[in-house]
Amino acid sequence: MIELPEAITLGRQINETLCGRTITDVFNSNSPHRFTFFYGDPLTYNELLTGKKILSAEGCGIFVDIILEDDIRISLNDGVNFHYSKDASKIPPKYQLLLTFDDESFLALTVAMYGMIAVYQGEFHNKYYSKSLNSVSPMSELFDKTYFENLINKETKNISVKALLATEQRIPGIGNGVLQDILFQAPINPKRKILSLADQDKINILKSIKSTLRAMIEAGGRDTEKTLYGGGGYKTLMSKNTYRDPCPRCHGSIVKENYMGGTVYYCRNCQPLK
Repeated sequence: MIELPEAITLGRQINETLCGRTITDVFNSNSPHRFTFFYGDPLTYNELLTGKKILSAEGCGIFVDIILEDDIRISLNDGVNFHYSKDASKIPPKYQLLLTFDDESFLALTVAMYGMIAVYQGEFHNKYYSKSLNSVSPMSELFDKTYFENLINKETKNISVKALLATEQRIPGIGNGVLQDILFQAPINPKRKILSLADQDKINILKSIKSTLRAMIEAGGRDTEKTLYGGGGYKTLMSKNTYRDPCPRCHGSIVKENYMGGTVYYCRNCQPLK
């Protein structure tokens, strides 16, 4: 799933690889997918995109924006997977949108679970897109101790740390994936209630948000996710790749649990539920 490290990485990679390329053809979905959400009528995508040059790209929050001529944009969110190559034999058998370019390369977009593909001219009206663009980024200097404490204090219910950090896009670009290493480094249990957090716990979480995301971005995304060139270079500590291994800190067992509609990974020793 695209979260902030992958969004920033994909934006950079598209700038490096596709900036200046012209779209030569557009192929709509060859495999209907119930949880692919298109913005606008996909039957108009060919007319909007064919012959248009890619000017730039940018990742923000859980979205990747591809900017084309004539104020046309392609906005893609967290559940969309990117497949780029010049080898036509690598076009996936099932895709939700396929673009070909003037250098005989292609970009195929697929959705495994759920995702949004938006092609439009002008504005894109979507709550989570607005949050990605307009909320204070966790990498910004404005996202400081005061801002983070205000974020916690706005909550009227004693929700869990996972709910605070990884739902409703309160913090743009943080989801259940990057959450795992952030909380391991803090170290805080994802099921802890926010009212149980001491001042030092909040400071630890804030520091870990910034340092962990920075490490993920600098490494080109997480090794659990795909980017334009393959997997990311950041080696996750708590993920589907590692939960069978001993805890990297205390060498105890890593717990894998379903919690709040997703999987959490944590160490009972290092991240006790206080």
